[in-house]
Amino acid sequence: MDTIFSINGPVVKVKNSRTFSMQEMVYVGKKRLIGEVIRVTNDFTTIQVYEGTTGLMPGESVEGTGSAMSATLGPGILDNIFDGIQRPLKKLEELSGAFIADGANVSSVDTEKKYECTITVNVGDKLSAGDIYCTCPETQLIIHKCMLSPLSKGGEVIWRAADGEYTVSDTVVKIRTPGGEEQSLTLCQRWPIRTPRPCRQRLPGTRPLITGQRIIDTVLPIAKGGTAAIPGGFGTGKTMTQHQLAKWCDADIIVYIGCGERGNEMTQVLEEFSELIDPHTQRPLTDRTVLIANTSNMPVAAREASIYTGITLAEYYRDMGYHIAIMADSTSRWAEALREISGRLEEMPAEEGFPAYLPSRISEFYERAGYVETLGGSEGSVTIIGAVSPQGSDFSEPVTQNTKRFVRCFWALDKSLAYARHYPAINWNSSYSEYVGDLEEYYTKNVNENFMNVRQQISSILVEENTLMEIVKLMGTDVLPDDQKLLIEVARIIRVGFLQQNAYHKDDTYVPLEKQYLMMKMIVDFYSLAQKALSDGILYDRIVETGWSDKIIKIKYDIPNDKPEMFGEYEKEMAADFEKLTEVA
Repeated sequence: MDTIFSINGPVVKVKNSRTFSMQEMVYVGKKRLIGEVIRVTNDFTTIQVYEGTTGLMPGESVEGTGSAMSATLGPGILDNIFDGIQRPLKKLEELSGAFIADGANVSSVDTEKKYECTITVNVGDKLSAGDIYCTCPETQLIIHKCMLSPLSKGGEVIWRAADGEYTVSDTVVKIRTPGGEEQSLTLCQRWPIRTPRPCRQRLPGTRPLITGQRIIDTVLPIAKGGTAAIPGGFGTGKTMTQHQLAKWCDADIIVYIGCGERGNEMTQVLEEFSELIDPHTQRPLTDRTVLIANTSNMPVAAREASIYTGITLAEYYRDMGYHIAIMADSTSRWAEALREISGRLEEMPAEEGFPAYLPSRISEFYERAGYVETLGGSEGSVTIIGAVSPQGSDFSEPVTQNTKRFVRCFWALDKSLAYARHYPAINWNSSYSEYVGDLEEYYTKNVNENFMNVRQQISSILVEENTLMEIVKLMGTDVLPDDQKLLIEVARIIRVGFLQQNAYHKDDTYVPLEKQYLMMKMIVDFYSLAQKALSDGILYDRIVETGWSDKIIKIKYDIPNDKPEMFGEYEKEMAADFEKLTEVA
């Protein structure tokens, strides 16, 4: 029997064992704590334990399972809250109260609940990996599609159950594999969390993830299947931005991973999500949401696993043909867990004490995003939006810099914008998106053929304003010529009237792409008319006195989302006012 030799926090060693293999899931001690083998040598097998090791003693037994650390995939995942190793918190509360007991053994999905199943195959049908053999309504919004696991060899259907109610462990189909073996198929399957689920083909990301947030959708867009980082210091609105995206983005399913966040913040998230109504369907948002809660006082090793658990659940629903958005809050706490475990393993530290393999771990996570053709022939995507919490808002620290290498969208939150109540507090000068070119065709076809041109003009004005502000800080605006004063005024309209958004206003919390385009066009048209007026000899002060600057800023409130035709009336009125201005001159 294999026994514990030494214990160092969550790291346990077994001496002179030939029983265990790398990444095998094991049970440690009398309490049967869940652990994973992370190093194997001739002398020692090293295990990281995903639960508290308080009270664990040398000499207690360690038992292998023969399989990798895996997630249970089946109906019952949605509308649920899990810890980092996919144990449902509601069941844990029933078992041990407000605090999770060590060694609590509960099923990841409800094994007693029955689902109304429709069997989609007949005897004689051939099944291969990824093929759907059964469907059932998991929630009011999502149909769960039970697929043949990619680990299966496939085969011919030799028996099917009648349509009706079944639990996740009931056999609904039997197949005969090419080797002649009989295989029973239930409503669920297991998958190793550190192994990406395969797909038939990776596709280019040419469709935007539409969020209704203007600075994201138009200035710094992200594609479905893309990756984005939201770095920002304390209080800059990382969690708030992710909540807004989770509520409004057009993904089918949201996976929210609270990785090492404060307990009171996670409690607030859980309470808010349970009360939110999905604006697209008027059903509770939890009907299409999975929450993984791993607070800062939970075992540090489970924090490291929570990221992999979340991405595995997302890939499973992607394989059904759904579009998934993952909110990881925050990957910095995950990196800190890696650093702590690495220190206990006495590995050589790299920059700021983080392990040398930090970049490869970050890339492994973000590379599991993508827009794919599934094994079953449908299309699905996983979009990853990860928050990063650099200490002291220092974006030069290792986690932020390494994340920047592997994501194509960087939404840098600015402390000064957040303190000025400018939300989302994304700094348009230090942020970037590499998806603009990929999404050009979509915007041109589905919004307006002039969309990208107007967007480019808006971006150029913001860049020019940033250059001019260096002079303004030194000498003030009075020394500038009228055309530069006008540019700064138009940039103010863009900042306050377009980039700043009010989450508590019914029309401004979510803005359709059509209205976003018309708002940008209104600003660009005002700038063109004002430039023409300047060239005709009209003074800058006279242009400001027309009041159109403030009118355009208030458009986001004054024109409802469902009345875009009002923009035409505003355009005519503005053109008439500038015509009068020129006539008087």
